Amino acid sequence: MSTLRHEKGVHVADKAERIPVVLDTDIGLDVDDVWALAFLLNCPELDIKLITTSTGNTGYRAKIVAKMLQIAGREDIPIGVGIPLDDSPETHSAWLGDFSLSDYAGDVLRDGVGAICETIIATPEIVSLVCIGPLPNIAAALAREPDLTTSARFIGMHGSLRRGYMGADKPMREYNVKQHALACQAVFKAKWEKTITPLDTCGTVMLQGERFARIRDSDKPLTKAVMDNHAGWFEAVKEWPMLKDLDARVQSSVLYDCVAVYLAFSHAHLQMETLPIIVTNDGKTLIDEAGEETQCATDWIDKEAFLDLLTERLV
Repeated sequence: MSTLRHEKGVHVADKAERIPVVLDTDIGLDVDDVWALAFLLNCPELDIKLITTSTGNTGYRAKIVAKMLQIAGREDIPIGVGIPLDDSPETHSAWLGDFSLSDYAGDVLRDGVGAICETIIATPEIVSLVCIGPLPNIAAALAREPDLTTSARFIGMHGSLRRGYMGADKPMREYNVKQHALACQAVFKAKWEKTITPLDTCGTVMLQGERFARIRDSDKPLTKAVMDNHAGWFEAVKEWPMLKDLDARVQSSVLYDCVAVYLAFSHAHLQMETLPIIVTNDGKTLIDEAGEETQCATDWIDKEAFLDLLTERLV
């Protein structure tokens, strides 16, 4: 792994020592994946080797990634189209418009699972595999190349250990786990380094007030794309009961996935516990002696500092 220096509560890599990253995302349903992608693109500690799309219409999801990368001027990043599973609302279609994957100047790899395997194997350093959606692609990659566990570490936005959505005082079945619980089981049982942000920490992350206003008013093209997605997504899903109290003009939705991106380069603002975690067939994540050791972000040391960092990176 890269040698890192410590700077204002964040580990910052020198340019030659950036951490190689593969992102696996179900972008295109909840908008937090868009925020997380923009955050990732603005993290100089990280060297993005590949982005793959997971579940649902993975071609549609790949188009969102491609358009975001085009706006960011990062068409050097290859996109892998993952396994298409499930029906899922395409809540970013208005923003996509008539954008096509053929508009993307970079590489689009139709075998996303193979792309994960080949990218990790070809990278001399340990790859941080940042996963912010359900895990069929990763389970399939492990089945195809079991030795990936010696060349990569898993970082996920998965589970709920002691608290649930919006800080509820009991754990819940978290979406990224329960959607494909057996795939998640395979990933959590694999003998590699595992780090997760469960709902305990990521489930209350929102940008509001001055922080949100700075992002809303930014003229940076990538940040404007985030806000356009935010507005279009809210219009598409405004009837969802959980959003009845959200005023999209003054605050973000819950930005679960941004915490997983942060864990790829720093734990400074989070309380970490090494816990034995199992995934049940019905999608629960439990602390159980029979489980595999997993580094879990179970509480915040300084959430305000993280929100400041996220804001600064996005503007």
